[in-house]
Amino acid sequence: MKINIVGGGPAGLYFAILMKARDAGHEIHVYERTPADVTWGWGVVFSAKTLAYLEGSDPVVRARLEEKLTNWTDVVMLYQKQEVRVRGNPFSAIARIEILKTLQERCEELGVHLHFDTSIDDVRSLKDSDLLVGADGINSIVRDSFAEHFVPTLQTGKNKFIWLGTRHLFSGLTLGFVDSEAGPFACHSYRFCDDTSTFIAECSEETWRRAGLDSADESQSLRYLEGVFAHELAGQELMSNSSSWIQFREVKNKHWHHENIVLLGDALHTAHFSIGSGTKLALEDAIALAEALDQSGTVAKALPAFESARRPAVEKLQRAAMTSQEWFEDMGEKMGPDPYLFSYDCMTRSGRVDMDKLREQDSAFVSAYERALAAAGQG
Repeated sequence: MKINIVGGGPAGLYFAILMKARDAGHEIHVYERTPADVTWGWGVVFSAKTLAYLEGSDPVVRARLEEKLTNWTDVVMLYQKQEVRVRGNPFSAIARIEILKTLQERCEELGVHLHFDTSIDDVRSLKDSDLLVGADGINSIVRDSFAEHFVPTLQTGKNKFIWLGTRHLFSGLTLGFVDSEAGPFACHSYRFCDDTSTFIAECSEETWRRAGLDSADESQSLRYLEGVFAHELAGQELMSNSSSWIQFREVKNKHWHHENIVLLGDALHTAHFSIGSGTKLALEDAIALAEALDQSGTVAKALPAFESARRPAVEKLQRAAMTSQEWFEDMGEKMGPDPYLFSYDCMTRSGRVDMDKLREQDSAFVSAYERALAAAGQG
């Protein structure tokens, strides 16, 4: 087969690896508009389940990533300078640039043709292949070029957020909440290498404006947030990577494929960062599409099979992510005096975790929650 892939992120690169490893005779080209060593953002998170999928699909990539992973088992709530720790939540993190380098190296070893710093002006010219994959992110040119067939919907969230880094090393997946003079702020933080953590700050648009962040430049935004989160950052500074305040956009598509074209990753769907599943979804998309091509034999049969098999899991996760997103958009209404009541509400916000699961993971946390509930006259 001749396969053209637009987008050199995790979805496009991993799909190229899986197909080339299955059949060295495939001619595979990946076109990426940015240089090979450029990425936005900081670290990304993997669950143990996602890593198991990688082990079963390409052990070489899994083994190389293993060497670079940072692991933890706790979710840490920093609520108004009070710490609540919830154990039994194994996750791994890695620098986004390290994922890309690992996937790029594996592609080159297998003979995938990588074209970096290459803008595609006419996507339709790449349709002259057996398969055209749109893995080019939330602002997908492939999706937009065939929008009448994919019928995408993009819904913008209410909150403002900014994706930053810091040298402060968090001991687990850390959610911080501060009720500042301007209004409530949240941070989503985790260490992803020996010396750096991801730090996403989030607040309502009203809080953002009251804080003067609507007129602040990048440096002023960082200094302001360092003040808001001085306790959570332990006095460390924040770092930017061309970071700016944006609003999350949920992407959905009525149709996932058209003729010999299919979408993957953020071009196809997004899920709010509060459940940390963007890279997970991208890699699992690649695995599912490769398996569908294996089992179906032809592109015409494989693309509907891919959508049929994959859509239910994606839509389920998107529903949970939207519930989580809405919880953060209303977090100010949930910020009562007790850290355990708040932390329990936060942990169960998406519906994917309930009392029984929490009790299995960390019975001490549940016991502390139940004592707080009784003390509040709700037990």
